[in-house]
Amino acid sequence: MVDRLVTIMARLRDPNGGCSWDLAQDFASIAPYTIEEAHEVADAIQRDDMADLKDELGDLLLQVIFHSRMAEEAGHFALDDVVTAICDKMERRHPHIFGEAVGDPQAPPPRPWEQIKAEERAAKAASGALDGVALGLPALMRAEKLQKRAARTGFDWPDASGPRAKVVEELAEVDAATSLDHQAEEIGDLLFAVVNWARHLGIDAEAALRQGNAKFERRFKAMEAKAGTEFEGMTLADKESLWQSIKSRAD
Repeated sequence: MVDRLVTIMARLRDPNGGCSWDLAQDFASIAPYTIEEAHEVADAIQRDDMADLKDELGDLLLQVIFHSRMAEEAGHFALDDVVTAICDKMERRHPHIFGEAVGDPQAPPPRPWEQIKAEERAAKAASGALDGVALGLPALMRAEKLQKRAARTGFDWPDASGPRAKVVEELAEVDAATSLDHQAEEIGDLLFAVVNWARHLGIDAEAALRQGNAKFERRFKAMEAKAGTEFEGMTLADKESLWQSIKSRAD
């Protein structure tokens, strides 16, 4: 079935009779769609909607086919190379499953996954601890990955009290900022500090914010439903009172 999708993409990208929109795309223009589709997969999982998950996984697979097709046209690599590369990587990172020493009681214990990944990064080129953290990641997720990389070098708080104090410090710096640009910079530092605090508490900041977004959306819609057509005309005080009423309910 994947071959069918590959054939469809080749047809869409055919200069002779293909789709003008698909032909106009390049890696940069398609990348935002790839990120969006990955988020929609995560959303379907969070909603436990298996029918939607099936569709979203198809959309995400299309992104892989699209990028691979453009790479093949440019002479870089093809889909088979992508599949071969990930198969090789998975086998390399699971030597206790696929290695030659499997079943040998005298074999040394398998190296940890993170150690193998670190060795792979080192083999690519001499690089810093933070190199290779994708710029296209959601900001909260990227902040956490940067912090984890830094922590491996020993640059980290010993417990959650340090990051919590940093949050308080950064909040004060936002209040003390003297311009909009300065405020924006300090808000960035504050968000980074919050992610660090969450990491030390064992909380996934990206997932926590998604839950916070969902909670706000759920409560706001409940406000609209309760107030009906009068909602927009209500005063801020009345809306706040309504919000507190909705918030007091179990949701």
